Amino acid sequence: SLALGVHGLPLMGTGDWNDGMNRVGNEGRGESVWLAWFLCSVTQSFAPLAKARGDTARAEKWLSARDGWIQALHTHGWDGEWFRRAFFDNGAPLGSSSNAECRIDLIAQAWSVLSGASTDTFKQSAMQAMTQQLIDTETDAGAGLLRLITPPLEKSENNPGYIQAYPKGVRENGGQYNHAAVWAMMAQAQTGDAQAAWESLRAMSPAHRSQHPTRGPAYELEPYVMAGDIYGSAPYTGRGGWSWYTGSAAWLYRAALETLLGLKVRQGELSVSPSVPAEWPSFEVTLKLDSSDTRVVTVRWQRGDVAVGDGVKPDRVLKAGEVVLLAELPERALVVVQSKD
Repeated sequence: SLALGVHGLPLMGTGDWNDGMNRVGNEGRGESVWLAWFLCSVTQSFAPLAKARGDTARAEKWLSARDGWIQALHTHGWDGEWFRRAFFDNGAPLGSSSNAECRIDLIAQAWSVLSGASTDTFKQSAMQAMTQQLIDTETDAGAGLLRLITPPLEKSENNPGYIQAYPKGVRENGGQYNHAAVWAMMAQAQTGDAQAAWESLRAMSPAHRSQHPTRGPAYELEPYVMAGDIYGSAPYTGRGGWSWYTGSAAWLYRAALETLLGLKVRQGELSVSPSVPAEWPSFEVTLKLDSSDTRVVTVRWQRGDVAVGDGVKPDRVLKAGEVVLLAELPERALVVVQSKD
């Protein structure tokens, strides 16, 4: 994975996360912008583990490669207002303003945030472009979608692969591909736009979409399981595809708990850093770990004594982001988290 192309980015081969882009680098020279973001995250996480086991040389090699990827991402990977998606074997860009089709790709923008490897200036521009070009907001007359790419691929001379064989708006070819849409939602929350993240969750949630007065009838899938994708082009805009898609379901569940509600349990420590809409006065989570049963109630900031609706006094009162050791709590504990947001 450390092999680089002429732009200093990782080689894409016959696909990265998007296996439908299997002809971008099939000759061995194409490069992936998204993979560079992903590897920035992976090496940053794994380097401490290598160092802890005495493998300092490997860790230093990873981190040196990370520095190179970051440099390449913000030069060759940057299109002026957003991040490109890839470079073909012949050096032509994909996910660029110079492309008539697939001008912008969702995950290249989202992972500039999730990777922790970019700067505020670049991230703000990338997220703004993502919002403007790929996302239908709640006020739009559209289907409320987070499209993976736009415009869909149909006649691109540089054929990126079998993604172009899908009809326009279906699956990765311009539909809402829920696995990737979750990453976009997480990026929205991490950049402080809790309201947009909540709207994105409702765009993915089968329960919320099925209950919508206009989107529900178009969806045509079960309201209790995740779809792989939601079609993004007429005449099937808003229709769900590939039902019972467990990968998307797992990511949405994790993002809802860890990113929106902000619940984190790490090595015996509990903290809550919520990113929820301003109109939410509170929320509650029951956390079951081993023999413990911890009730976590998050409320807007209050002065004086804190008690939940049933009048029970909490065992601990925390500020958002404050850490408590689970071992210090009773088996049936009540933890109240005060959020200023």
